[in-house]
Amino acid sequence: MIFQKVFPKNYAELAPFFKDQRYDLCSYSIASILAWNNQYFWPEVAEKDGFLVIRADYADPKKPAHLLLPIKPQAEMAAPELAALAKEADAPEVWFVTEDWIARQDRKQMETLFSVERDPRFDDYVYLASDLAELAGDKYHKKRNLIHQFERLYGQNGMVVVSPIDSGSLDACLVFLEEWCKERDCNTEDDDLACERDAAENALRALAENGEKSGWRGILLSLDGKVSALAMSSDVTRSMGSLNFEKAFSSIKGLYQVFDRECARRLFPGQELINKESDMGIPGLAKAKKSYHPIRKVKSFLLRLA
Repeated sequence: MIFQKVFPKNYAELAPFFKDQRYDLCSYSIASILAWNNQYFWPEVAEKDGFLVIRADYADPKKPAHLLLPIKPQAEMAAPELAALAKEADAPEVWFVTEDWIARQDRKQMETLFSVERDPRFDDYVYLASDLAELAGDKYHKKRNLIHQFERLYGQNGMVVVSPIDSGSLDACLVFLEEWCKERDCNTEDDDLACERDAAENALRALAENGEKSGWRGILLSLDGKVSALAMSSDVTRSMGSLNFEKAFSSIKGLYQVFDRECARRLFPGQELINKESDMGIPGLAKAKKSYHPIRKVKSFLLRLA
């Protein structure tokens, strides 16, 4: 196999592989895969027997490359073929393996080929889109109270404007992203938040250039003329979209709750489920995600060649 680096501009040629793809972890959004691409970490692809093989590689030689589950419409690769592929690809690990894929394998055979490890840092939180769009019932009363407080302060005289992200708003979105990053001290070279900022910028530029043909949908919220929140979503499966990036100034009380509701209403047309990604093992992030009452979590596993 010959692997080639890919970028957001390659979305149109790779998207057909993901038609009806079945894995409901956010990592299987092709738009997101292409956006996580910088000088420290990048995706590469090759084709093998009709499958798209995705390898993540690192600039740091101490970090081994890893694969995702190969993607092919209406098909999946079984454990023996996957083990042979991982060896050929010089990638000793397969990340973001779903529980349902494991359930379809011969477990004894698989465990002769791989060690199987749970990786709860990357379990995804899944919600009903209608729950997040309506915030109905007692369990969401605190969210609604924060929204009411925000609306009392800012809901008059057209101070709050929610609009699609497009080429005309790109520069303002990039300014906001830098301010958001400074607020969280995430400009330290290759730390996780800095890499996330880079991925969000890649996604913003792709959306601004190609619109929804980029695989992205995006909205921003302006407060008194200044971009104060932005979000971008992409498709995971037919019924599920992923809220890949959602940023808002934390200093403005109620802003996040208002904007999160707008994301649910505007960014998931025709989709029943919203995947809000993982908590990466960060307690505060886990608490925030649980506060929106997910209907389930999608378990993530790691396979390592035996």
